[in-house]
Amino acid sequence: MMSGKYFKAHEVSCCIKYFIFGFNIIFWLLGVAFLGIGLWAWSEKGVLSNISSITDLGGFDPVWLFLVVGGVMFILGFAGCIGALRENSFLLKFFSVFLGIIFFLELTAGVLAFVFKDWIKDQLNFFINNNIRAYRDDIDLQNLIDFTQEYWECCGAFGADDWNLNIYFNCTDSNPSREKCGVPFSCCTKDPAEDVINTQCGYDIRAKADSEQMTFIYIKGCVPQFEKWLQDNLTVVAGIFIGIALLQIFGICLAQNLVSDIEVVRES
Repeated sequence: MMSGKYFKAHEVSCCIKYFIFGFNIIFWLLGVAFLGIGLWAWSEKGVLSNISSITDLGGFDPVWLFLVVGGVMFILGFAGCIGALRENSFLLKFFSVFLGIIFFLELTAGVLAFVFKDWIKDQLNFFINNNIRAYRDDIDLQNLIDFTQEYWECCGAFGADDWNLNIYFNCTDSNPSREKCGVPFSCCTKDPAEDVINTQCGYDIRAKADSEQMTFIYIKGCVPQFEKWLQDNLTVVAGIFIGIALLQIFGICLAQNLVSDIEVVRES
């Protein structure tokens, strides 16, 4: 009877063990890929040869997203893979606790975002305007802002005049830039008949009357457009977050189940 229990426990451990290993090897490889992309992007910008240049970044560097996400996925994937393959209770507990902390932080962030909606809006406005100032300082940041404005058909945080914050686009008399009183090309309304992007479409546009600007550029800001996008896609966004949450809970349960099986087998 005891040998039968031992065999059953050992068999369950193997099934869960290799499932967790296969699940986490994908996570680990994705983490390595994200880290590789982030480090490659930094090397292209010369950050790795001059680490002090990190402090010179005026705005948000999108490479940080790859590095942070890649680092977390690498650590979780490594702990889950090695813990499952070697039946290491410590690594499996670390994996489940770390995943639980991430789940708790995500849940807390979701609740706080709902409760402090106005504060989040102000922070998003501050974030966008801070990055508008650094628009020409980092090519990755520039591409991110252009993608955001094109995708949501917006310009600036709350309007095109937010581009006065940038030294190249402001309308001051002392500004010698050719882009003075203009906006980036990503603010321009798109003509379906044009195959080639006109990167100079936003030149001098803010020197014209508001009624004339509406013909050539997006008038709405990115903050209200983002709010509208969230409302229109609330079901999809909620579904994605619920799916991620269930995946995390599933991973925690599997890891804890495997830890229990390992302890039972060792005691037997």
